[in-house]
Amino acid sequence: MMLRLLLVLMLLCSPFLGEPAQAASPAVTRIEPRIEHDRLLLDADVDFELNNQLRDAAQRGVPLYFTADAIITRHRWWWFDRTEVDTQMTWRIVYNALTRQWRVGVGELTLPVSSLDDAMDVMRRIRNWDVGSTEGLDVGTHYTGQMRLRLDTALLPRPFQVNALNNSSWTPATPWAEFEFSISTKQGGTP
Repeated sequence: MMLRLLLVLMLLCSPFLGEPAQAASPAVTRIEPRIEHDRLLLDADVDFELNNQLRDAAQRGVPLYFTADAIITRHRWWWFDRTEVDTQMTWRIVYNALTRQWRVGVGELTLPVSSLDDAMDVMRRIRNWDVGSTEGLDVGTHYTGQMRLRLDTALLPRPFQVNALNNSSWTPATPWAEFEFSISTKQGGTP
């Protein structure tokens, strides 16, 4: 009887002993909004690791597109919250097998990087993201924002879009992370 109990305990505890730690689920770990020259800028740090299927596809030359979404709202007590800013920024990561070079880019601008991990670091450390003008935002008003980073499956090649519908490993995304801010004074001399 004692031997059976010991075996059952060993079987129950074995998943927690000796196995490598699982990769942390994607998450936005820090968001810092700031205002410079009447523009709202965001700095963010994102914990986002690629799974083996996405890493393998990227190494075979399949371009991966990642999109950061940001929404800024203003609370209204008499109606639904008002959306002040709803914007996106998309990165493209691609490997060229002929030149054996990784490239990461936003829009028309692409930069060479030495590895897939270096390309991912560009998205993991978002700096000076211009999300919009502060012209329509009021001084002293409390604003709430949300941000996330996701693999944009709509921009993948068609066969991979079908695969993304059937396989959750092709749809990694961070949950929405919230942040708050208010504008203390308008730049340019007028509060």
